[in-house]
Amino acid sequence: MRVFTAILLIILVLLQYRLWFGKNSVPDYLLLKENLVRQQSANEKLQQRNKLLYADTDDLKLGLEAIEERARNDLGMIKVNETFFRLIPTESGSRHVSNNINDKVIP
Repeated sequence: MRVFTAILLIILVLLQYRLWFGKNSVPDYLLLKENLVRQQSANEKLQQRNKLLYADTDDLKLGLEAIEERARNDLGMIKVNETFFRLIPTESGSRHVSNNINDKVIP
């Protein structure tokens, strides 16, 4: 009977060792679970970015407003007979207004 108990105890110890320290053990599982959460978070951010890019391409394909906005913001283009005002903040908190003709400081 003692031999049988000893054998069962040895088998239990080996199984516990494998559970805690072997390949695919509990610490490995917890690490993979943490990596999964991190990857899902990264995927959600990328999906949001993709949605924004798809919306932007749809706007560019369908409407002229998006093309005009891009031309104004990225290329600095203005329409004919249009006055362009750029508000530039200064260090003192007042705004500098430039309309390409006169320079004024607004307190």
